[in-house]
Amino acid sequence: MANLPKRGLMTALALFLVDQIIKWAVTGPMGLRALGDAREVLPIFDLRFVPNYGISLGLLTADSNISRWALVAMTGAIALAVGFWMTRERNPVDQVALGCVLGGALGNIIDRVRFGYVVDFADLHFYVDIPGVYVGIVRPFLVFNVADAAITIGVLVLLARALLVRDRPAPVEKSNA
Repeated sequence: MANLPKRGLMTALALFLVDQIIKWAVTGPMGLRALGDAREVLPIFDLRFVPNYGISLGLLTADSNISRWALVAMTGAIALAVGFWMTRERNPVDQVALGCVLGGALGNIIDRVRFGYVVDFADLHFYVDIPGVYVGIVRPFLVFNVADAAITIGVLVLLARALLVRDRPAPVEKSNA
């Protein structure tokens, strides 16, 4: 028990709970339950209900029960692999990053099991009006949720650390021979 990745597990649990509580608030008390239902929070941010039947960027859309459960199985296998990796990881930053990925994956898996889709609600957008060239609404991201953000942040941290950070090797003891 002493070797459990406590930081990673606590991160995963916290993100899972925050994700599920916000999804409940958006679809429950706030009443955003139908495609397109929205509530403006800030001029650049709306809460907007969007059922996501696929994975990132609308890939692998689960348009049947078989594909729905295949996505559950695939993301469940990934979550298990991330959980296993987390138990082997000794670097606390990587443990937290893996906790982000695990917590987000579990939040989206629960949605897909319960509803058949993932509840997306965060809509960041900007109105761009360039004189002479009207652009309109620009969305730098698709509508997303806390779980998606956690997965993205966790993966980016892992990639950045893998590509840019070199852990120092353990010091070599000098012998007095």
